Amino acid sequence: MTPSQPRRGRPRRTGSHLSVRVAHTVLGGTVGVVWLVLPGMTSGSGVPVAIKEPTPAASPAAVAVTADGGRSTVDLVLPLVAVGAAGAAAGYAYIRRIGRTRDRTTPGGAGGHTPAQSPPRPDDLDEQACAALVAADDRVRAARCELGFAEQLFAAQDTARFRRVIDEAAAELAAAFRMRQRYDEGTPAEEAARAHALAGIVGRCEEARALLDSASGAFEGLRAPGRASGEALVVAEGRFRELTGRVGAAEAVLAGLRIRYAPTATEGVVGSVEQARDRLLFATVRLNEARQAADSGQPERAARHLGAAEGVIAQAAVLLEGVDRLAAELRAAEQTAPAALAAAQAEVSRARAAHVRAGDAASGDPQSGATAAGDGAQAERPVIVAPSGTPPGELHARLPRADAVLASIRRQLPADRPANGSPGHRTDALAPEPPPSAAQEAGGPEPAGPGAGGAGWDPVGVLRRIVEATSFLGPTSDEALRTAALITARAATAAAADFAETHRGAVGATARTRLAEAQRLLATGDPADRPPADAFAGEARDLAERDVRAHGNPYAGPDHTVGVGGAVLGGVVPAEDPDGGTPAGFAGPAAPAPAR
Repeated sequence: MTPSQPRRGRPRRTGSHLSVRVAHTVLGGTVGVVWLVLPGMTSGSGVPVAIKEPTPAASPAAVAVTADGGRSTVDLVLPLVAVGAAGAAAGYAYIRRIGRTRDRTTPGGAGGHTPAQSPPRPDDLDEQACAALVAADDRVRAARCELGFAEQLFAAQDTARFRRVIDEAAAELAAAFRMRQRYDEGTPAEEAARAHALAGIVGRCEEARALLDSASGAFEGLRAPGRASGEALVVAEGRFRELTGRVGAAEAVLAGLRIRYAPTATEGVVGSVEQARDRLLFATVRLNEARQAADSGQPERAARHLGAAEGVIAQAAVLLEGVDRLAAELRAAEQTAPAALAAAQAEVSRARAAHVRAGDAASGDPQSGATAAGDGAQAERPVIVAPSGTPPGELHARLPRADAVLASIRRQLPADRPANGSPGHRTDALAPEPPPSAAQEAGGPEPAGPGAGGAGWDPVGVLRRIVEATSFLGPTSDEALRTAALITARAATAAAADFAETHRGAVGATARTRLAEAQRLLATGDPADRPPADAFAGEARDLAERDVRAHGNPYAGPDHTVGVGGAVLGGVVPAEDPDGGTPAGFAGPAAPAPAR
């Protein structure tokens, strides 16, 4: 028979050695105390003791104490014994505690000793912060969706409290996203401060979820009567019928956009109508199940199916409204593009004239004389100030490239609209087309889109290129360029937000962080924040699409209810139990989502 294995992390008899040492310590302390107090106890007992040679040095005070019956010595016995026992107990407890600390091993380790509380690794903190951001963001989004249906059923004063709670939770979440954005940018730089920042992100997210938790019971109490009476089901069914009727109209709008504009103009809503139809098919199934459960007296089951139906109905609305919004953005961009192009060409010309007039050594271009002569009218206009830190030579080197981009854009504008401004407003003298040699030197103009001069162009993309072509010149006061930057930033941010909302089951923390930063910059109202908001929104959309591709769709087969794949991808129903699990709502899931 093989001997039993020793306890992991220490030798088998370590505990017995400690016990022996403790016993020796207690025994030694007791013997010492008895040795000290025994003479006093004996001399004070009243029995005569013979003293052969009294000590000559005995003081009168000592003789007096002895003659007094030994009361002072006896009075010290109990305190000394108590102190000794307390010290022995404290020493024993300390040794036990040290032994337990040393016996602890690392999880899954083979016996190595670690401190009782080792600090978490940076990677673990980072994953925890990402998971907290995703979970809190899902909670806020689901709560807004659920409150939207409640507001159709109850008066404003009944739902105002819950709107405030959601706004407060959203404010905490926005602060957490802002901290995460700064963290990704390298602020703070110190390792300890970065760990503290991650802990702060988790704390903000927990506060946002706690706010929703504090009101979830009252919100359920508000909605329960409507669910029991069937009124909430009637509201959801009405919204479902409305959106079902809009699917055909959205398809027609999208078909018209594809005819009029380039494919890049509509790529952000490719598949939106099909996804909306898929969500509505799932809603059909869940609404029917909710009705059957309500009729059979199963209120909890009815509420669960109704919650799932409400979630996908809200996402179908986002998908269909995104098509209509894109059509409006393209029309606005189409109207703004000519004036924005004229303003951009004028600013580039003024910048070039300012450098030539200043005699900048870095602008030693053989074409500079011709450019200066052609820009004589613009030389008297205010000089554009480049962003601080931009070398004059580098600024001047970018001007030919800007000219080439703007010339390319000029050839893409529809033929029925003046290229240099709106009808009736001549700006030809302000924006002469640059010489071909300058454009060729800069690498040549970019090719015009298909159907240039008519259909087949991307107005929002044109505005974005105009803004990028002049962004290195610094802030502008031209209203057309500011409007162009606003249109592009709004379009990109709204498209990224719609994608994150309808695919939140797969979109990770980094994409959500970039989207939150774009929304923050756009909300400031500062024209200087619009180009970076556009850039952050574009990055958010790219990252979100990458997350969705990596996630895949494991619920597209025939083994699940129709539309369940879209409901899982949208984060409406849990992936671990899509056919019967509790859908996302005001109360939210019990555990945070995994880090993504």
